[in-house]
Amino acid sequence: MRIFVCVLFILISLKAEDFITKMEYAKMLYSNPRGIGCISCHGKKGEGSVLAKYKHKGKQKELVAPAINSLSKRKFFAAFKKSNSVMPKYFLTKKEIEVLYFYVTSEVNR
Repeated sequence: MRIFVCVLFILISLKAEDFITKMEYAKMLYSNPRGIGCISCHGKKGEGSVLAKYKHKGKQKELVAPAINSLSKRKFFAAFKKSNSVMPKYFLTKKEIEVLYFYVTSEVNR
């Protein structure tokens, strides 16, 4: 019986993407890929947002998360490889980044 359950679990895991649509998976991944979601900084639809306002040397400054819903695929993928002091480092697979790109550039999401 235990072997049957293990085999069943493996088979279900291999077909797991059939349980939700690509858009549902993309939305879930965008909301919380690895603890902190893209949505927290880049907005509900990837439109970007002001994260903080502060003064530096007497001048008003803003820390801005850029819009990502109009980036080219090349620039979108490059953002995950670039070392940035603000954006958290995510260890996403190529497929996960593809799905995120699909989500933020999708007409359904706009």
